[in-house]
Amino acid sequence: MRSSDDLSPFPQSPALETARLRLRPTALSDFPRWAEMMADPEVARHIGGAQPPSVAWRALLSMAGAWALTGVAMFSALERATGRWVGRIGPWQPYGWPGPEVGWALHRDAWGRGYATEAAACLDYAFDTLGWEEVIHCIAPDNLASQRVAERLGARRRGAGRLPEPYHRGPIEIWGQSRAEWRRHRQRLAGEASGA
Repeated sequence: MRSSDDLSPFPQSPALETARLRLRPTALSDFPRWAEMMADPEVARHIGGAQPPSVAWRALLSMAGAWALTGVAMFSALERATGRWVGRIGPWQPYGWPGPEVGWALHRDAWGRGYATEAAACLDYAFDTLGWEEVIHCIAPDNLASQRVAERLGARRRGAGRLPEPYHRGPIEIWGQSRAEWRRHRQRLAGEASGA
C-alpha cells in the first residue's frame, strides 16, 4: 500500500480545448507520432536533436511523470477534427530550467497551420490555473519560426539564456512576458479579432 506521500497531488487530469485542438496530458498512445517527431532532424534540431525511439520513449515517460508528480508538463496536442497527435504545447519547468516556460514542438506535418499560436490557451492556463507570474520561451537564435510565434503571443526577447545539462551547449535566447503584459496583449488580440 502506498502512503499519502506517494500519491500524486494532481488526481484530475486537465484538458483544454482551442478552436482546432484538444490539449491533454501525455498518453502512451502518443508514442508513435512522438517518436516520429523526435526522429526528424529538422524538427528536433532546436529541441535537443534527433532521438532514436528508445530515447524518445524515455522523454515521453518523463513528460508523463512530470504530469503525475508535479501537475506541470506540456500537453499533447490533438486535432479535434481527426484525433491525430500533432505535437506538445504547454507549461514546462524541469529542475534547473531558466524559468517557468510555455513551449511548443510540432510534428512536421503540422507545421504552418498556426497550431503553436494556439498555445495562447496554455498561457491562460499557466497564469490562471498554475498561478505563474511570468512565462518564458527558450528559443534558439536561428529558430525564426518560434521567434515569430513568441512575438504573436506578445513575448519580448529578454536576452541570452542557458539551459541545464545536457542541453547547456546550445545557445538560446529567453523570450517572455509577465501576467500583466499577457493580459494587455490578450485584450489587444481580442480587439483586433472583433474589428475594434
